[in-house]
Amino acid sequence: MSKKALRGLVIVAIPLLLAMTIGSPSVASPLRIAEKPSGPVDLSTAIVRVARSTIPAVVYIEVTESRVVQNPFGPLANDPFFRRFFGLPNMPKKFKQEMKGLGSGMIIDADGHILTNYHVAGSATKMEVTLADGSKHPATLVGGDARTDLAVIHIAAHHPLPFVTFGDSDKAEVGEWVVAIGAPRALEKSVTQGIISAKHRTGITDPHQFEDFLQTDAPINPGNSGGPLLNLYGQVIGVNAAIATESGGFEGIGFTVPSKMAVYVANALMVHGKVERGWLGVSIGNVTPEAAKIAHVEHGALIADVVKGGPAEKAGLKKNDVIVAYEGKDVPDAATLRNDVAQTTIGQKVGLTIVREGKREQVTVIVGSLEESAKVLAGVVKERLGAEARAATAKEVDHYGLNAHQGVVIAWLDPKGPLAEAGFEVDDMILAVDNQSVDGVDGFIDMVSTLTPGKRITITALDHRTGNTGDIFVVPR
Repeated sequence: MSKKALRGLVIVAIPLLLAMTIGSPSVASPLRIAEKPSGPVDLSTAIVRVARSTIPAVVYIEVTESRVVQNPFGPLANDPFFRRFFGLPNMPKKFKQEMKGLGSGMIIDADGHILTNYHVAGSATKMEVTLADGSKHPATLVGGDARTDLAVIHIAAHHPLPFVTFGDSDKAEVGEWVVAIGAPRALEKSVTQGIISAKHRTGITDPHQFEDFLQTDAPINPGNSGGPLLNLYGQVIGVNAAIATESGGFEGIGFTVPSKMAVYVANALMVHGKVERGWLGVSIGNVTPEAAKIAHVEHGALIADVVKGGPAEKAGLKKNDVIVAYEGKDVPDAATLRNDVAQTTIGQKVGLTIVREGKREQVTVIVGSLEESAKVLAGVVKERLGAEARAATAKEVDHYGLNAHQGVVIAWLDPKGPLAEAGFEVDDMILAVDNQSVDGVDGFIDMVSTLTPGKRITITALDHRTGNTGDIFVVPR
């Protein structure tokens, strides 16, 4: 890699560890969302009743992550000056590092399945779950989904366990009282309360992820991650996931994955160990004021590009079309459409209402598979960045001290492409794009497919020759 000016990368996130061990417990019955009970709630006793009924189903999770890291004194080991004046002993080039973290989770069935965050259980080498009765149990990962920051783990239950019930997050209202339960700062069984501050928050942790957060002012802190956010009827309407903070502690703004998304993902993980998502084959953005004036619309998802050979192109969709309804449901913005498509059954025919040159039209699209899209979209990476990417090998992960699935390795470069012109070489690694971590090849391809041609981006890279990392500016074509 050629020399470039580097900038510091700042990532704000709740500091928890992530689970790699795959378990094979029995598949539970599908989770369902219950109807919200009708009738008034006695506010003087509501939180007491929610706490009493839910605490037995909330768990405390201790995780350990092991990784091999480079010895920081390695380059000095053979320097006689440092060996003489600083007394450096003979040291290995690498050493094993263990990091510990904590989080919360909720039991979702009597068989011992537990829902938590991916950043709690996504790459841990060891997990121990403490139940409300104080008993401790080793846990294995059933499946994790980085794109929604959700994971399901499992413990061997020798008797039926208490579990939570889920409510409908779509019916939660701004201003509604809510209760959070978890283990902030390792303080188990902590109960806090607040309200729903806002709904449908997107672009909070990663604009390329499937986000539809509920925002709450119920106090949550490191350790609350993976715990439930409940309505006053004791129904889980969210999985606490992140906070906006400058101090590292709670500052009145917390974010929770809505139960509608959590139930869908948890069911998929328990059945398949992964989430299969639908795909239209379009790059979309929110409707700009200019586009709104031209199309005579107030909301919707503006198609910025159509992938060649994708479902949208086959259905006749075009660049600058505005999708205003999906299966009869209004599309308020691009993020909502993206989430709705992702949760659509692959192969299903769906009806779209589009606005093209000011006229409304009905279009039918057969939803494709996001996994299959990787083959199609690989050409987008080649076109926009002049490169092909591959997953890091186990040897590379170990050599650079990375986590599994972290980043991608450049496998091929167009000598006249954007990456080559920026100084990249084959075998260099891409760890992040615009401060958003790259989670494997599929995640990278998904990121690149949403990039705007000609708009400068920042790529956090790892030089394969030195192992050094830094930020480099690149302009996609």
